[in-house]
Amino acid sequence: FDSLPPAHYKETMSTILVWIQQSETKLSMPQVAVAEYEIMEQRLRELKTLQSSLQEQQKGLNYLSTTVEDMSRKAPAEVSQRYRSEIEVILGRWKKLSAQLVEHCQKLEDRMTKLQRFQNDTKTLKKWMAEVDVFLKEEWPALGDSEALEKQLEQC
Repeated sequence: FDSLPPAHYKETMSTILVWIQQSETKLSMPQVAVAEYEIMEQRLRELKTLQSSLQEQQKGLNYLSTTVEDMSRKAPAEVSQRYRSEIEVILGRWKKLSAQLVEHCQKLEDRMTKLQRFQNDTKTLKKWMAEVDVFLKEEWPALGDSEALEKQLEQC
């Protein structure tokens, strides 16, 4: 019986596997090109929530790892190997998920920065174009009014 995992181990394993599966599904959603900052902010909040959840699940993963180590000292080699293989697969998926999460957050934050800069540049350009439009529609000074012509030339 020493080589069998405790009931809490099986519950924790099940919880971690379900969490990993759900998180992998969330991260596998196709990345859509979004030009709305609010939608990008919402997606970033979702990813940050997932990162927090990942940190909360870390305790369970640590428990599984230490339990497998304890069992492997007491269990026969084939049983020990089976549990080690099982935890290695989970640790591999965990590391991959963690890396993807960081990568998605960084990409999204970068795109949000670029979109914000683009929106600011567009706003500035539109303002400038409106000012130019007003200038071009102004009445031209009469020929011979050299002072007014010089002023307009300077503005141009």
